[in-house]
Amino acid sequence: VQLVESGGGLVQSGGSLRLSCAASGIIFSIYAMGWYRQAPGKQRELVATITSGGTTNYAGSVKGRFTISRDNAKNTVYLQMDSLKPEETAVYYCNAERVVTTSATNRYWGQGTKVTVSS
Repeated sequence: VQLVESGGGLVQSGGSLRLSCAASGIIFSIYAMGWYRQAPGKQRELVATITSGGTTNYAGSVKGRFTISRDNAKNTVYLQMDSLKPEETAVYYCNAERVVTTSATNRYWGQGTKVTVSS
């Protein structure tokens, strides 16, 4: 299984970036996909998720500014980030999850893509 993120980089405060995560080795359409981020010295935190059926969920801090979407034909999930803030500088990770049984979940992570927001 591979999750390959791209689209990170340096952007000014208030700017936009679009992250992509291309998945292989899984039946993409049946997996819930998510974006998480980890800032230096902090724990990894959820940014946004999208279920196999397209239902989305966002961290309160990004609601209204970030949009998660998926293209099952391309096995890709996206994160459109607008009005970025310096405190959102972090490594952004793609995640794929599927509940197999009540006690087993398949969970995969990408290698991360760095986003730096300058003030």
